[in-house]
Amino acid sequence: MSLDSRPEIKDRLAIIAGGGLLPLHVAEAARIHGENPFIIALTNESDRDWSAFDHTTLGIGNFKAISGVFRDAGIGRVVMSGAVRRRPDWRDIKPTLRSLAKVPSVLRTLLSGGDDAVLKMAIELIEANGARVIGVQEIVPELLADIGTLGACNPGAEDQADIEAAEAAAIALGHLDVGQGAVAVGGRVVALEGPEGTDAMLERVARLKADGRISSRRRGVLVKLCKPQQDLRADLPSVGPSTIRSAQAAGLAGIAVEAGRALVLERAEMIALANEAGLFVTGVDRALLRGLR
Repeated sequence: MSLDSRPEIKDRLAIIAGGGLLPLHVAEAARIHGENPFIIALTNESDRDWSAFDHTTLGIGNFKAISGVFRDAGIGRVVMSGAVRRRPDWRDIKPTLRSLAKVPSVLRTLLSGGDDAVLKMAIELIEANGARVIGVQEIVPELLADIGTLGACNPGAEDQADIEAAEAAAIALGHLDVGQGAVAVGGRVVALEGPEGTDAMLERVARLKADGRISSRRRGVLVKLCKPQQDLRADLPSVGPSTIRSAQAAGLAGIAVEAGRALVLERAEMIALANEAGLFVTGVDRALLRGLR
């Protein structure tokens, strides 16, 4: 672990970094906003080069070591960012004395809880060790999706019907604490996001279309929403260039995300790819979804 020589206040920002580009985007943007973020890269999850930042690498359940980092680096705020492909095994859990009483409930959650339940438990454990968990959007609000069309293409009437069908499915899926995304083609829901993630779901849609299980004459729409009960401090739905490539490979017409509660990564590149592919990307007003719950 490397600590630079700049004086630290006791409210320094830490980023617990999983996989993908999002943690790096957050760290770079936080630095632009005047922060000096400390990166806790998760073992076997984080896949970025953190040499430009103060950082350490720790196991996802090693709360004893994480608590030590909080103390030594003057951490007061924590952002959880990036993908976590594997839940920690019970042998990975290394609690502090403060969090020892929570271990039985942690193990129950790991065994039977959904992703949202696991994230809430992680937030409780982090805050039990003296730091405050905040949302990515509090550090880099510019990553949030705007309302309305983000690129040059707009959804048509058939696309609007697919958006409504996929919205309803995504809300129902979120109530079950399973996933955040759904795909509708021709007004019919054809895929729901599971633990495999959005890109893998879209690969499945592409295969189903290629096999003739889904009509290739209609394109379809991907919708990604926050779960109704979701803690907005972690795991906001996100889209980026890879989502556009996967949606194009699946033959979709476009993507709808929740305005103000979804992250847009590498916005300029994503919009350029969407325009080139003839796909729309649109931010949907959450208030319009209330009648579907």
